[in-house]
Amino acid sequence: MKPRNKRILLILTGLVALGVATFFVLRAFNENLVFFYTPSQIANHEAPTNKSFRIGGMVVENSLQREPGGLEVKFIVTDTAQSVPVQYAGILPDLFKEGKGVVAEGRLNSQGVFVASQVLAKHDENYMPPEAKDAVKAAQENQNKNNLAKTSQNTDPKK
Repeated sequence: MKPRNKRILLILTGLVALGVATFFVLRAFNENLVFFYTPSQIANHEAPTNKSFRIGGMVVENSLQREPGGLEVKFIVTDTAQSVPVQYAGILPDLFKEGKGVVAEGRLNSQGVFVASQVLAKHDENYMPPEAKDAVKAAQENQNKNNLAKTSQNTDPKK
């Protein structure tokens, strides 16, 4: 085989190996990518049903239920417009409290309950990821518009 053909073969082999390695890296990255959704987005069926994702919001006051003698807990997460029940089996973080922020990772089951594999309590209520902050703000504005529309219908003097 001529030296020129050897070089071409070596370059082609290197390019194929690089392409295969890139494919596997991108595939692993895509499988481990976890998106964040709010309760309003889940209620609008924007969240995946067959893939793990994160849900974030506030834990509803008086919604925490612990199974006696076990590690299973149930609570409700809200973005002030919609709420999603969450079920988790494990030890909750020390900072986990009702009325405080929480992020949970898991899957949505067929009954609409979010089954969490991991629960993270936010340590600082002043910080929120930009996507979550925008989503909560949009949900609150939507809720305020709905409340205003209901109020104007109830106070309509023509009725």
